Amino acid sequence: MRTGKLFNRTRRVALRSIGLLGGLVAARQVQAHHTESHFDDSSEHRIVYQCNKADPDYLQHILFSAGELIRKYGDDVEVIVGVFGPGLHLIAKHPQRAIPPELQQRAASLADYGVAFHACGNTMKSLGWTEKSLLPFAKVVPIGVDDIMQLQEQGYAYMSW
Repeated sequence: MRTGKLFNRTRRVALRSIGLLGGLVAARQVQAHHTESHFDDSSEHRIVYQCNKADPDYLQHILFSAGELIRKYGDDVEVIVGVFGPGLHLIAKHPQRAIPPELQQRAASLADYGVAFHACGNTMKSLGWTEKSLLPFAKVVPIGVDDIMQLQEQGYAYMSW
């Protein structure tokens, strides 16, 4: 029976990896327009995701969903991932939690297509981190929850898992 469970687990990991690869390929086919120099042009669709856990399945859901929106709407969607608490490890150069490298690669790929990652300055202070502790695509905001609130006030839809 143990061999069957090991096979099933190996199969799930392989299928998940194939799904991630497919998502990356799909994301590479569209280019979102909301780069730093283009935020003045508002898209019809705007969403901010709350990312506050370091659980790989949780992170995979957020990144997959963000990628699907980019794939569907292309230049007509602005996606921001508000990262705070344990979720901050997703965008850390040297995460102190077990973050699979493929998830960090997926986040970097999404950032290449215009998805913004806002890092909570309060969480960073509590960890003793600086901006240099983060991957280059991350933008530090003073208070992550305040950033999410302000984005909602600007018309961003809010998504939390």
